[in-house]
Amino acid sequence: MHTDGHAANDAIRDGRYAQVGSAARPLRLHYASCGNERAPLLLMLHGFPEGWFAWRELMPAFAARFHVVAPDLRGYGRSDKPEGVEAYRVSELVADVNALIDALGHERCALVGHDWGGALAWAFAIAHPQRVERLVILNAPHPVPFAEALAHDPRQQAASAYMNWLRRPGSETVLARDGFARLAAMLESMGGAPWLDAARRAEYHEAWRTPGALAAAVNYYRASPLHPPGEGDPADAARAIDPSRFIVHAPTLVVWGERDLALLPSLLDGLDRVVPRLRLVRLPEATHWLVHEAPQRVAAEIAAFVDDLADGVARRAPG
Repeated sequence: MHTDGHAANDAIRDGRYAQVGSAARPLRLHYASCGNERAPLLLMLHGFPEGWFAWRELMPAFAARFHVVAPDLRGYGRSDKPEGVEAYRVSELVADVNALIDALGHERCALVGHDWGGALAWAFAIAHPQRVERLVILNAPHPVPFAEALAHDPRQQAASAYMNWLRRPGSETVLARDGFARLAAMLESMGGAPWLDAARRAEYHEAWRTPGALAAAVNYYRASPLHPPGEGDPADAARAIDPSRFIVHAPTLVVWGERDLALLPSLLDGLDRVVPRLRLVRLPEATHWLVHEAPQRVAAEIAAFVDDLADGVARRAPG
């Protein structure tokens, strides 16, 4: 956590871009950052239906010791929005993160993710273990227990029914109607959103109004093999994944708001079988939106878990 005397580094620098993708399919990611670019990288990945700004309250807490970067994921905010469902496969998202770390001039990072950003963080840590020094997950299920619950747990199937609705053709059009009323209702349905005041609501609306943004956001769900069984869609082999291929080797902190109505706490049961170096923190009074409801507590838990990575590094870098 930062202390007084680092106000210059605490300031969030918005409007930056990194080129990711390939020469044949270039893609530009927008990101915000704070802290010293020569310090260790703390990379923060937002979820649905947010943007980099989801981390605004947390970012300055780490600016004295880290290079803190929060991108708009592909399809969100000011990042590019490729067309088509295939562009939002997890493999494409993982490649974005890998290229972003390169573009930022780092070899490794401490990786933080919430919701879809957490799903991406799990996937990245599995695919590129050498690049993740610490992994922090906020209310995002590991793919193995999530696949098992979606296939066999009626309670989680019911809680995740919204995923099948989002996968339907035209769902983005319905979400945009009546001033994004359906989208706001979805925020409430995940445990309430008293933190969503007028200023924040305006920021969300601005992001959602960006052409192509809602189509891209729901394409994450359309591209994912993980969703509740639908009519004529039994618990098939797509969800019968081999746990041994999804082991997370990085030291991992999971902070979970237990009043999440979409992602049930039972998803944490037996998590240590695929995450052997696990620290689990349960917040009984928090919902899915713990980043906004309890930013100081969440920041403190993350800091206690990652701060030693910056020991002796931030002091040498110019402030």
